[in-house]
Amino acid sequence: MAFTNPVFDALPDPGRRRLLRLGGAALAGGSLPLLAGAADTPVRGGTLVAIAHPEPSTLATHVNGANPISIVTSKIYDRLFTEGNDYALLPRLGLGIETSADGLDWTIRLRKGVRWHDGHPFDAGDVKFSIEQIWPTYHSAVTNVIAKVSTPDAHTVVLRLKEKWPILVRHLGVSAGQILPQHLFEGTDILTNPYNNKPVGTGPFRFKEWQRGSHIVLERNPDYYLPGLPHLDRIVWKVINDSASRAAALETGAAHYAARNPITFSDAARLKGNPNLAIDTQQYEPNSYWLEFNLRDPVIGKLAVRQAIAHAIDRAALVKTVWGGYGAPLDAPVPSGVPEYFTKDVPTYPFDPKRAEQLLDAAGLPRKAGGWRFRLTHDFIPFGDDYRRTGEFVRQALRRVGIDVSLGAKDLSTWTRDVFTKRDFQVISTWGGWTRDPQNNLEIRFGARGDKRGVPWYKVSGYANREVEALLAPTRSGADPALRKTNYRRVQQLVQAELPVLPLLEVYFFSVFNKRVRNVNELPYQTRNNWANVWLAKA
Repeated sequence: MAFTNPVFDALPDPGRRRLLRLGGAALAGGSLPLLAGAADTPVRGGTLVAIAHPEPSTLATHVNGANPISIVTSKIYDRLFTEGNDYALLPRLGLGIETSADGLDWTIRLRKGVRWHDGHPFDAGDVKFSIEQIWPTYHSAVTNVIAKVSTPDAHTVVLRLKEKWPILVRHLGVSAGQILPQHLFEGTDILTNPYNNKPVGTGPFRFKEWQRGSHIVLERNPDYYLPGLPHLDRIVWKVINDSASRAAALETGAAHYAARNPITFSDAARLKGNPNLAIDTQQYEPNSYWLEFNLRDPVIGKLAVRQAIAHAIDRAALVKTVWGGYGAPLDAPVPSGVPEYFTKDVPTYPFDPKRAEQLLDAAGLPRKAGGWRFRLTHDFIPFGDDYRRTGEFVRQALRRVGIDVSLGAKDLSTWTRDVFTKRDFQVISTWGGWTRDPQNNLEIRFGARGDKRGVPWYKVSGYANREVEALLAPTRSGADPALRKTNYRRVQQLVQAELPVLPLLEVYFFSVFNKRVRNVNELPYQTRNNWANVWLAKA
């Protein structure tokens, strides 16, 4: 069955015809393959009930880029482009890109006739403002290479680069920043602007209300720039904190969709037999889960202690018993889901409790009365049951080698403040997604550009290595693919030897959705798509 994509088909020329190929990345439109849940006759109307877990702390992705936030705001704010299948960029607010002969000027043609949800016209000033004032926090990989942003007219933006950076095209899709309304944010305190929690965007859905602890409501944008879209009348995000209650809501049809392992793995195994539900792992970005150490701590700052912790944890058992097989043990910083740069040529720490005990003894931390060597607090990311159980698994593993571990049971706001602003922790466990270009991930986790106190999801270990910096600097442009492979391999070897971060596993996230829901897995980065083309089949 052929499936055409109305998000593309509705585009006027030259949006369809413009093509930019850089190292296998294409800016193009075209038909998309039939994916699970797709159908050729969309139904107009209906309310899709999705589950929010945990509840977002804000609706400002430009302040906190956490997935529970971006899964909601991606339906409100459209980006310049979105990433399609086969690494293609599909037009959104931007229709196309042209580059100068010297590769330094990138001209982005914007769509005409777009309005913000409050009726104010969208134009190039909004893009300029967002790139200059909003993107530097989370998208410095892009803004660091831009020398100047100019707007020769209301629908044209020109990026003048400091140097050739052909991989810029890879950063203008879903990994790029959202475009915010200049008329509502310019001249204000971005962090406290009231529109952070009552967002005004250009996307297919308008913000209606947020009753904390209960629900978030988005309604169809009747003035959306793509004719006939969105299909849905509204999206209601129900806050359901308990995994058993989430499973019940999905099973009974009270909720239609939930993302990123919303139910226990035993419930997932059971619900696979439900003919009305899909357990879906398609279109998730590669994800890794790790421990990050506070190297400022006098005990954790000892390399032998970090090596001992690495040897004390059975990653294969963690994947099997805690993550239900939805993952794979990971012994390298870059996961295998980024195959071009994944390497096994790094120091590894096989499960070996005896070796862990030897390292701790040699570090001057023998077992004392009661059998404990020292106390340690493990602050796991409070995103739900899987993360708490991971914390418990690590706790038990370390207690076996004499480390008296306690778990920090914090809410998300407290955890975020203590970790990213106060740096008040010893060890955290957390996770993150990867794009097919690992430069930004490596810089954020191990480089000097990751040193942004108060910015969630950036480096908190305190790690610094001049050789790592020297290796990452020449790979930023992407001009020499062979050099990138060589340098990324060496960076991984260095950081895996020094262990500011201990990779634990690759996570294979799954969504659960009612089979009436169509097209949620239409494009990559499932949870960050705008759902303009999502619809509900009749019951």
